[in-house]
Amino acid sequence: MHTVEQLEQDLAEAMRQRDQVRLSVLRLLKNALKNQQIELGRELTSQEMFVVLQKEAKKRRDSIEAYQKANREDLVNEEEVELQTIETYLPAMLTEDEIKQLVVEAVATIDQPSMAQMGQLINTVLAKADGRADGATVSRLVKAELS
Repeated sequence: MHTVEQLEQDLAEAMRQRDQVRLSVLRLLKNALKNQQIELGRELTSQEMFVVLQKEAKKRRDSIEAYQKANREDLVNEEEVELQTIETYLPAMLTEDEIKQLVVEAVATIDQPSMAQMGQLINTVLAKADGRADGATVSRLVKAELS
């Protein structure tokens, strides 16, 4: 099912169940997707939708990290619930081993790999991962492979 259609159905279900937390997260996601659509002036592709959802998930991960440093467990729990809701709409992420395999394949395509090609390699791996890999993880693994 199309992500937007699933989001609409889940939004209606959350309204019926009076699940305020889920409802607010779903509304936020719907608005983020709509804002991106308006910005681009056209319907979003599946890949563009996943990028928006990944940005929202990253915001939650960053917030969780900041709240943990501030010892605010109450806010950490709220953000974790929001993150879990967002992740239900994202494709399954690749494991670190799968990402490492993509990195090894990308490095093998270059004659004399060096740190100068790090950006190129990261972009290649992220394109192959098709939105299912975190940029920070890819960067770390590319750097390790080139070292």
